[in-house]
Amino acid sequence: MNHSSMAITVTSGKGGVGKTTTVASLGLGLAQLGYKVCLVDTDIGLRKLDLMLGLENRIVYDLVDVIEGVSKLRQSLVRHKEYPELALLPAAQTRYKEEVSPSQVKQVVDELKTEFQYILIDSPAGIEGGFRNAIAPADRAILVVNPEIPSVRDSDRVIGLLESANLSQIDLVVNRVEPGMVRDGDMLSVERVQNHLAISLLGIVPEDKRIIRSSNTGEPVILDDKSLAGKAFSNIARRLTGEEVPFLELESSTLINRIKRLFHIA
Repeated sequence: MNHSSMAITVTSGKGGVGKTTTVASLGLGLAQLGYKVCLVDTDIGLRKLDLMLGLENRIVYDLVDVIEGVSKLRQSLVRHKEYPELALLPAAQTRYKEEVSPSQVKQVVDELKTEFQYILIDSPAGIEGGFRNAIAPADRAILVVNPEIPSVRDSDRVIGLLESANLSQIDLVVNRVEPGMVRDGDMLSVERVQNHLAISLLGIVPEDKRIIRSSNTGEPVILDDKSLAGKAFSNIARRLTGEEVPFLELESSTLINRIKRLFHIA
């Protein structure tokens, strides 16, 4: 096994917080930096990652096929069209979560580590059986949270489960932040979220209408030069590799300042 490989599970307390968007964009961000990356979709029955990457028509085999010996791992990987360094191992759409055990998923990820430097595992939201499959192979975890009380409360439980699975490195991505709403007291500040959850902050991603378009077109928002969220995901990918990158300034909302910031932020 290649010891410089790292398996990272991306998880959340509830659905709809932008977890799959995060996986797709971080995967592309790492591939753009020249790393070999594999995305593993463990959300059996609710396959979405392939759609976000525009790869849904190229899938022949999936994770369950590999585990059951129907296909070899290499046959089942779908390469990204523009970034061949990025591969996807899709989830099975027609199966039940019970068909897969944590140790089987770990075995597949260990095999992926011989070829890829980063393996990002898209975990099912919440804490059902599928969640255990997703965290079994992980070296570290990223928790995606929206700055709202229900999302933060659900995330508390997830942190407890991650810690009981001996995952010592858990990082926080606060997604869909709207500075105006934070200012008006209608949304929790990033500081409050971080203070409550007490894990290290890896990234802050602003609310961005372009994400909806990117979900529909199979082009992750990180590929959109005009997207502030895309810029934020790009910075998170660089932080994952150990680079020190300042956080995006989200406070001033005037267009001029946003454009100036876009071009001056490292």
